[in-house]
Amino acid sequence: MERNDLKPSSLPDAEADVLAALYELDGGTARDVRERLHARRPMAHASVATLLGRLERRGLIRRRRADTGKAFLYQPTTARPRAFAASLKRALDVVERGFGGSSVALIASLFETRKPTDEELRELRRLVKSYEDKA
Repeated sequence: MERNDLKPSSLPDAEADVLAALYELDGGTARDVRERLHARRPMAHASVATLLGRLERRGLIRRRRADTGKAFLYQPTTARPRAFAASLKRALDVVERGFGGSSVALIASLFETRKPTDEELRELRRLVKSYEDKA
């Protein structure tokens, strides 16, 4: 039995991964999604198609026929932050409970777990500077 009543925020992990891949790709075919996810979550084409169907029934994506061939092109229908709002809320709960509300403590813990790349550090510096410029 399909559960069409689930909110976008309560997506199962596999659906969330497929939706995230569509955002990363700025839309694409089932094959594009499968290839994008292959390294972290290998799936059969039929599984990806099933998950895309579920996301479409939830209204999180829409599909249209590709200009050529039989494939469908899938596109997210809402902004990424809104689609993943509940996941972000859960993450903020972790920051509150586990790190006393300190996002700095959270980031320090993340960096201890996995060293950031040079590119990630550059991006973080740019982000911090943009917030400083706004203040």
